[in-house]
Amino acid sequence: MTIEQAQHTVDEWINTIGIRYYNELTNMAILTEEVGEVARLMSRLYGEQSFKTPELAATAKDDLADEMADVLFVLICLANQTGVDLTAALTKSLDKKTKRDKDRHAQNTKLNAK
Repeated sequence: MTIEQAQHTVDEWINTIGIRYYNELTNMAILTEEVGEVARLMSRLYGEQSFKTPELAATAKDDLADEMADVLFVLICLANQTGVDLTAALTKSLDKKTKRDKDRHAQNTKLNAK
């Protein structure tokens, strides 16, 4: 699925199954909540925090994928609501980063240390 298709699919889902979009501020709060859920899992999977029970650790990778998808879904909702073409926005962002960081990362000794 392309980003454009994802935007269309989410819009169709919202307008049929979801009834309507939540307002932009509500969706921003939901996005923040979802990003927090990704952070919680990342800190346990890759950071120094531990899971409360081994059972929670067993499904954590699947849970992380679900939470990342939730973040993407809400971000797409916000893009649709505010008229942002995410394909164009990502293309522009990558171009900006490429020009700005063309030599920066290659010269970063922290990245090149093994």
